[in-house]
Amino acid sequence: MPARAEVVVIGAGLAGLSVATRLAAAGRDVLVLEAAGHAGGRLTTDRVDGFLVDRGFQVLNTGYPRAADLDLDALELGWFLTGARVWVDGRAHRVLDPRSRPTSIAATATAPIGTLPEKAALAAFSVRAGFLPVERLRQAPDRTAAEALQQAGLGGLVQERFLRPFLAGVLLEDRLETSGHYLDLLWRSFVRGRIGLPARGMQSIGQQLADRLPEGALHLGCRVTGVASGLVRTTDGSIAADAVVVATDPDTAAGLLPSVTASAPRQVTTHLHVLPASPWDDALLVLGRPGGQLVNSVVLTDAQPRYSPDGRALVASSTLAPSREADVREEVARAHGVATGDLAHLTSVTVPAAQPAALPPLELRRPVDLGDGVFVCGDHRDTPSIQGALASGARTARAVLRHLRPGSAASA
Repeated sequence: MPARAEVVVIGAGLAGLSVATRLAAAGRDVLVLEAAGHAGGRLTTDRVDGFLVDRGFQVLNTGYPRAADLDLDALELGWFLTGARVWVDGRAHRVLDPRSRPTSIAATATAPIGTLPEKAALAAFSVRAGFLPVERLRQAPDRTAAEALQQAGLGGLVQERFLRPFLAGVLLEDRLETSGHYLDLLWRSFVRGRIGLPARGMQSIGQQLADRLPEGALHLGCRVTGVASGLVRTTDGSIAADAVVVATDPDTAAGLLPSVTASAPRQVTTHLHVLPASPWDDALLVLGRPGGQLVNSVVLTDAQPRYSPDGRALVASSTLAPSREADVREEVARAHGVATGDLAHLTSVTVPAAQPAALPPLELRRPVDLGDGVFVCGDHRDTPSIQGALASGARTARAVLRHLRPGSAASA
């Protein structure tokens, strides 16, 4: 561990890696400290009995503008269809973006998720969010997602059967209290991009960024105990720096920087099961049913076969509240039309601080420069997403360069 670095970045999640790679590319001496044993932060992937298991059900949305920071081809993404499968009256119905499968137009138009005017309103909402300039989307007063959907003519059956359960799995809350402006940005990414899983798990996204750092710049297993202007204290000693960037989870950031108020109140529990084979012929999310515990369930290997070591199907099923596998097992089986005895429980993962909330009014681009050479970044400074983490990192890199050498931020 060096005694000094030009810039010390605390945290090797996507935000910290975004900062560090940009500063290194600008020729700055960067040191990245990470308490865990791997890069990637909340994007963590383990191997359980040969299966790839992400920390909760996570996916990469290529509609995020900052997805351009990644080498998507190198990730070898496997793709989900854009849409979801909905159970109504004992039958599964597909609701698909017709661009992903044009032959699905008739089935989607007749799916029992709402009236024809509601379906037309959903199409209009998608066009508006997907193609209007962002500045236009943000001109309207911010309100809750539930109120925004109601205003768009989407407050009836289409919300209860499709939009609410679909969005609950993304926002990790089912009351639709999230900012309507954030909903616009999120829906925009669904309209403009595709949803995929990397061949080596979600952790490989962070690892791809970490591999861009100079040799010796990343130090794993290093816990930071204190931060001050020009100084970082760790369990392995102190490091002097011209600039310090705290790029940790919100709670850790608030602990290191008393002026920062941030938290990640959203949580999720994901149960992983193995089936002998997939019961479906396409890669599509299955929405939870009204009154049940499941938010959604999906056969991951339908999109990314390399999550399985031997061709068996890997199923991920999520609940917003902590749950026991035994309590949701029957619900998982019903979601996929299989017998409970066909499901082999692999593991369950609860993520208590999965993501920050984004309540109205949405605070985009919260300050990252705290003064005296101390900076903070993370998705809690932008939006609670991979996009927010990467965008915050890019913004913080520019701020650090301005601090180190005024006028030098343009190249970051």
